[in-house]
Amino acid sequence: MHTPIEQSTVPAGPQACCSPIIGGALDDGSAQDLARVFKALGDPTRLRLVSLIAAADGAEACICDLTGPVGLSQPTVSHHMKLLVEAGLVTREQRGKWAYYRLAGDAFDALRAAIPNGVAG
Repeated sequence: MHTPIEQSTVPAGPQACCSPIIGGALDDGSAQDLARVFKALGDPTRLRLVSLIAAADGAEACICDLTGPVGLSQPTVSHHMKLLVEAGLVTREQRGKWAYYRLAGDAFDALRAAIPNGVAG
């Protein structure tokens, strides 16, 4: 003899199974900005460059210190760094012949806020 299975009392419809990814829907401009940031971070070399800067003394690195670890020429690393600057993820300061980079902390705070709870940690 089988026991009847209890049916769920959860209401049907999109609200029943789906929760918002972030606090609200992104407008067009915000979605474009966020996509540019994720696109910049979507490249393994740029991700490594960000991690190298974060791990550097004082969280700052000269372009001359970034080429060796990623195994790329200075012009190629400069191109990657330009994209990271344009995405707002790092800042650039020219000191004589060399460019120095720092992480833009507020950009990473905005990324954390855009990622739903539970996904990032």
